[in-house]
Parts: sequence; structure tokens; C-alpha cells
Amino acid sequence: MIHLPLFQTPSLTVSEITQYLRALLDGDEILQNVWVRGEISNLSRPTSGHLYFTLKDQGASLRCVIWRSQASRLRVTMQNGLAIEAHGAISIYERDGAYQLYVDSVRPVGEGLLFQEFLRLKALLESEGLFDEDRKRPIPSRPHRIGLVTSPTGAALQDILNTLRRRYPLVEVILAPCAVQGEAAPAEIVRALRRLAAIRPDVIVVARGGGSIEDLWAFNDERVVRAIAASLSPVITGIGHETDFTLADFAADLRAPTPTGAAVLATPDKADLHVELAGLRLQLASAMQVVLDEHSYALDSARQRLERGSPASRIRSDRQQIDDLQDRALRAMQHSLALRQARRQGLQNRLQALNPIAILQRGYVLLQREDGSLLNSTRMVKPGDRLSAKLWDGTLDVRVDGVQPSGEASPPQE
Repeated sequence: MIHLPLFQTPSLTVSEITQYLRALLDGDEILQNVWVRGEISNLSRPTSGHLYFTLKDQGASLRCVIWRSQASRLRVTMQNGLAIEAHGAISIYERDGAYQLYVDSVRPVGEGLLFQEFLRLKALLESEGLFDEDRKRPIPSRPHRIGLVTSPTGAALQDILNTLRRRYPLVEVILAPCAVQGEAAPAEIVRALRRLAAIRPDVIVVARGGGSIEDLWAFNDERVVRAIAASLSPVITGIGHETDFTLADFAADLRAPTPTGAAVLATPDKADLHVELAGLRLQLASAMQVVLDEHSYALDSARQRLERGSPASRIRSDRQQIDDLQDRALRAMQHSLALRQARRQGLQNRLQALNPIAILQRGYVLLQREDGSLLNSTRMVKPGDRLSAKLWDGTLDVRVDGVQPSGEASPPQE
């Protein structure tokens, strides 16, 4: 901002006055958000990608510039003589000292009025609940029959058919042909929807290719919007390009950015179905194997129970029991015999120990008198007695020459 002195005429450079004027224009709210209507002239397309042209009417002209970033997004084909409405901001190009419009969007003359009508009708239908989310219906994941409302000669039809053929060739397509542009289009679109209502397809696709707001206006018609909202089958719209919105899109159960996108949203991809089918095959095989294993186990159990209850099994069991009893009897006999043998051996050892022969074999002698009685004391003999001395291997005849008692007080009993 330039501050002017109070008591002398200010002296400004060209740059300063230009900057001052630019600051005034840039600070004006109306001039920074303005629509300007006129006819294109002096259109220039330099290699930079920017667009330069003049908007003129019968009384004046205005220089305009569109930077490359905005120019690449224009929906209007710019050409000399075309009447347009350009939106942007007024500022000054300081080098030339000229004011110009920096344009960020362009629409044909008359589109503004259509947009106002679009907003009015949208507010009306929205107040009636036609666009409410809670009335939207789900799209079937695997439709058997698709109704198609579009022009029979448009590129949108071939794009949709090619997409359906590639993604889901099993689906049946029923075409309800109609005009999609012009005065007759709304009534034809409504009739096409009514014809499909009698067939009741799983889903309906309403489609057309891109165009200007005038080209797409049939899908902003109140009759078309109400017919879509009243459809018994769920509706997918694929109208224009991704940036195009019509009232039919708001009334539909699902909006696709393009006709091809509508075909994609209406059907599954066969590649995904192949993957899902392979997974289901694995699940089925696993489930079948589980069932087979269970039945096999049950069959084995039944077979074992049958075998255990069969006469042959009982006979085998009895035979085994007999073998066990025989084995136990044999072991018992062997044990008893071993005990008897051990007892006999003990008795034999005791008998052997008491055997006089065994005693004699250790050097002892049995003395007998002539009458055969055994001597057990020196008192029973006297010198001169004839005795018999029995050894382990024979007898000796002996004569007592003398007796020498040991002096024991009590002689043993005979």
C-alpha cells in the first residue's frame, strides 16, 4: 500500500502506480471470484501449454490467460468465435500495465442457467428423500441378468459389453435402447426403465458417454430421476466422466465414474471367481476327507465290535484262555515238582547226614559185643571180652586188653 503525503502532490513511478492498482484489484472480493461472458478471439497456444486469448463483446475486450495446469482440465474445446463464460480473478500484468482475467474454469454460455436449474431441482428432490442413503439397495454380487439402458449406437454400449464379456461372460444382458441426448431422451429413458421393470433383472445399468452439461441434461430431468428412484431393481449409473454428476447419479443405488466402471461394479471378475472356486474346491475336498475319515473310523469300530461278538472270535478267545490255563497248570506243576524235589533233596541230605555208614566213613567205629549189642560205655566191657569193630567197609574182631574209664559221673543209658 502506498501512503500519500498530505501537503504535496505525490510523485509515483510507473511501477508504483501499477503495484497500487494491482493491490486494489487483488483486494476486491468481487473481482477475485467473477464470471465473465464473451466471445473468444486472438486465441494463442504457445509451447508452454498456457492459453492466451481475448474475451470481447460489442463494447469492450478483456485479455485472458489460462495456465497450463488449468488448461489441461478444460472440458470446453477452446476456439475463436466460441461464446463462453470464464471464471477467475482480475489482476494486472505489471510488465504491460494491462489488467487481465486469470481464468481457472470455462463453460459454454447458458451452462450457468442450467446449473442453477440443476441446484433447484436437486434441492426439491432431496427434500422428498429421493437421495437418502437409507433407501439405497445393495447390488447383487453375482447377477444372472443385467438390464442396460443406453443408446444402441453409442460407444458406451460397446465398452460395457466388452467389459462384461471379459469379466463375467455368464451374465445375460437385456438392452432397453433409448436416446441419451436431446429433447426426446428423458421420455425414452423412462420408457426403457418401465420395459425392464416387467422383466425384473437383477440389476439395471443406466449409461452414456461423456459430454457437456447440455449433453447430459436428460439425466437431470425430473421424470428420469423419479423413474430411477422407483425402479424395482437396483440401479447403477455410469454417466459421463468421473467429474460429471447428474441427478440420476444421486437417485441411483450406486454411481460409477464411467460406463465401463458401471459394468465393473455390476459384476464380479471371473479371475476372482476362479480363485474363489479353487478355494471352495480345497474346502470341499477337505470336508469330504473329514467325512470319509469319520465313516472309515466308524466302519472300523463296527467291524471290530462285530469281530469281538462273532462265534469265531469267541472260539479264538476260548482257545487262548485254554492255552493260558494249560500254561498256568504246567507252571504250577513244575513249581510243585520243584518244591517236592527240593524237599526230597533236603530229606536225602538229612538222611545222608544220619547214615551210620557216613559217620563211619569219617573215621568212627561201632563196637558190638558178641550178642550184637552196641557198646556206648567202658562200663559195659571188661578186659578179655571179645568185641566186633565195625568200620565203613567191613568189621574187625578185637579183644579188650584193658578198660580206662574217662571218669564221667553218669554213664549214658543203653
